[in-house]
Amino acid sequence: MRRNKTITLGEALGDLIKEYRLEKGLKEAAVLNIWENIAGKVITARTKRTYLKEGVLHIYLTSSVVRNELMMLRDALKNQINSRAGEEVVREIMLH
Repeated sequence: MRRNKTITLGEALGDLIKEYRLEKGLKEAAVLNIWENIAGKVITARTKRTYLKEGVLHIYLTSSVVRNELMMLRDALKNQINSRAGEEVVREIMLH
């Protein structure tokens, strides 16, 4: 059976994402991927856990030296993550 109205695959996926309300989860996953790309292998190796909740990126680190270095770079990291995401997804970065 052929439909009269055809849509692209991108439009169909967009509709599916809206229907199942997956936008928030996809943005959070994208931010975590962006963080791993920005941080690099050295910092990622010293990271126990990362998650995004209500605009706050929580990063749990195993090294106090890395934590102190990242403390000084929090604003720059936040700006870099948001610029790569295309919108303000991260309001604050908490280092634990």
